[in-house]
Amino acid sequence: MNFELTEEQVSFQASVHGLAKRHLANGALERAHYSGFPMEIAKFFAEHGLMGITLCEADGGQGGSLMDAVIAMEQVALVCPRSADVLQSGNFGPLRTFAEYATSDQKERYLSDFLKGEKIIALGMTEADAGSAVTDLSTTATRDGDGYRINGGKVFTSNSADADLFLVYVRFGQGIDGIGSVLMDTKMEGFTIGKPSKYMNGEDWGALYFDNVYVPPENLLLGPGGFKKQIAGFNAERIGNTARSLAVGQFAFEMSKNHVLSRKQFGRALCEFQGIQWKFADMQVQIDAGRLLLYRAAVNADRGLPDGQDVAVAKAFCNKAGFDLCNEAMQVMGGTGYSQETLIEYCFRKSRGWQIAGGSTEMMKNRIAEGVFGRRFPQRLTKLKNG
Repeated sequence: MNFELTEEQVSFQASVHGLAKRHLANGALERAHYSGFPMEIAKFFAEHGLMGITLCEADGGQGGSLMDAVIAMEQVALVCPRSADVLQSGNFGPLRTFAEYATSDQKERYLSDFLKGEKIIALGMTEADAGSAVTDLSTTATRDGDGYRINGGKVFTSNSADADLFLVYVRFGQGIDGIGSVLMDTKMEGFTIGKPSKYMNGEDWGALYFDNVYVPPENLLLGPGGFKKQIAGFNAERIGNTARSLAVGQFAFEMSKNHVLSRKQFGRALCEFQGIQWKFADMQVQIDAGRLLLYRAAVNADRGLPDGQDVAVAKAFCNKAGFDLCNEAMQVMGGTGYSQETLIEYCFRKSRGWQIAGGSTEMMKNRIAEGVFGRRFPQRLTKLKNG
């Protein structure tokens, strides 16, 4: 088994890293503390062919593989962690699900603007009473002529203040088979976005409210029975989450490594103390192990959607590893790492959220266990039969 990147991938890796170093290194700290979506970075990536990397050329994409997108994500995050969020939006997030299942008409109406970095699409999935138990969602889609009336709401929708289109999970009927999705424009009557709130990482989100919003038939993405397809597409989003968490952890690793090489205490460089050496040994093991799991999930997907088990293993490990790397980096850098004068504290806050977003660590472990034992373990209580 060959664990090396191909010559083409190595060249692409170097190209993206060089681009990021030249154009994104300056201003990385300021971008990290900007609460909105950096649209100027989206346009910059579009100009350099980094939006829609995995989408087919006929749709305006680059025709690359999931592995290509992961490589780009890593190299950008290693220079400017905040800019990696833009690559997530343009390659892994709801855009990927949209591109996989949208009709030709839907792609013609929306996709070009996304790939040009002029507009973004966000995901309306989580509800107040349907987080990890997403199949408990109660936002309804009721027939009205050829279209649907949407009632309900969503919470914790990232990029909600800046998005122009939302891919919204809705309930057409009872059970899992009654779940599907629609495309909702912010200009639709009855669709409102609540007062901005902040995540721990400083980014804004707003609750989505749907008050009898009419969605025309041409904005139906996946009707009843579409839930499993949606989750298959969502696994691509999880790959982006996984890649960012590990790359941000490595960013913190590299910054703290440079710190202990130059910082002296008690007349010696910090790297000369065995306690510090062991920390960095453990950190390197986490980076190497995480990257192998991440690459396995990406490579096995080839040019399709990744396997759910591969993704769950990679995400569970890399999300924790990324946070642990940031935490250790902050510890060895002391007050400097804790200060907002460096990006370490931002990476710490950012990496913590990935253990929740896109499927919590606990839910990933549930998925892994199902693969281990070859059976499903429903988390929902079942009613006992009488007698």
